[in-house]
Amino acid sequence: MKFLARRLAFYVLAAWVSLTLNFFLPRLAPGDPASALQQKFQGQLDPEALSAMKIAFGLSDEAAHVQYFLYLRNLARGDLGTSIAHFPAPVSEVIGTAILWTLFLAGLAVTFSFAVGTLLGILSAWRRGSWLDWAPPLFVFLGAFPYFWLAMLLLYTCGFSLGWFPLRHAYSNTLTPQFSLSFMLDVLHHAILPALSIVTASLGGWLLSMRNTMIGVLTEDYVTLALAKGLTEREVMFRYAARNALLPSITGFGMALGFVISGSLLTEVIFSYPGQGSLLFEAVTARDYPLMQGLFLAITVAVLGANWLVDIAYVILDPRTRR
Repeated sequence: MKFLARRLAFYVLAAWVSLTLNFFLPRLAPGDPASALQQKFQGQLDPEALSAMKIAFGLSDEAAHVQYFLYLRNLARGDLGTSIAHFPAPVSEVIGTAILWTLFLAGLAVTFSFAVGTLLGILSAWRRGSWLDWAPPLFVFLGAFPYFWLAMLLLYTCGFSLGWFPLRHAYSNTLTPQFSLSFMLDVLHHAILPALSIVTASLGGWLLSMRNTMIGVLTEDYVTLALAKGLTEREVMFRYAARNALLPSITGFGMALGFVISGSLLTEVIFSYPGQGSLLFEAVTARDYPLMQGLFLAITVAVLGANWLVDIAYVILDPRTRR
């Protein structure tokens, strides 16, 4: 418990540092949302109305540290501000809509890629030299291609040329979001191509990492002893070897799962998928400070939370960390 308490204190400090950087870094970039608003309305907006809009967006002319403490106060009340690009929608509402699509697409794709890659890595290491050894070179070769290139290739061949899958968005324009079988099947049909591009690009990394670690663990004395005791191959492979070889991959999976919240930016842009990645691209383009801060905050909390879960998994899988 002391180990987990120390890690939790570290994550709280890291969250505050990240939150502070998320506030100040966008303001160091040239230009600002207030100037963009003024240019957008081309002087047709009264100064009083423009000032009111700036206050509503949290773009006051006060010093940066005053704005920072105001931001912290609003954040403590759960107020992330109003989005400039999606005015008058609150930032929390905009993020909440997009995060569900990202969790569905990237979350399932990363989890599936990790599970299949790890299992293939275990099997190819246990039976190295067999027909299973074709898997690592093939998937590592596919993973060498940029995932956005794979996304465009899949979109052109399976979507545009063959017409097997839709070209854009998360569901058909003729459907209304609802909990029905037809809508869920349509969403799944739209998600196959972007998810396939993510899985294809990342599966080789999980497979090769697990295979290399597993081969090193199989040379340990406790694995030889377990085999000498007459335990079944399946029990030795999963309970003794794979359990210890899994620890480095668990760390990588925790990081990948945390960054799922940021979305696969280029993949979502290519497929016009309404997730966090395309939303972040839109926020940066529009200099939407409140939305950027909200997105960066969500990513930070997700990454730190995922690492916290990894620490808990380490305590369960490796008894040495309990001391």
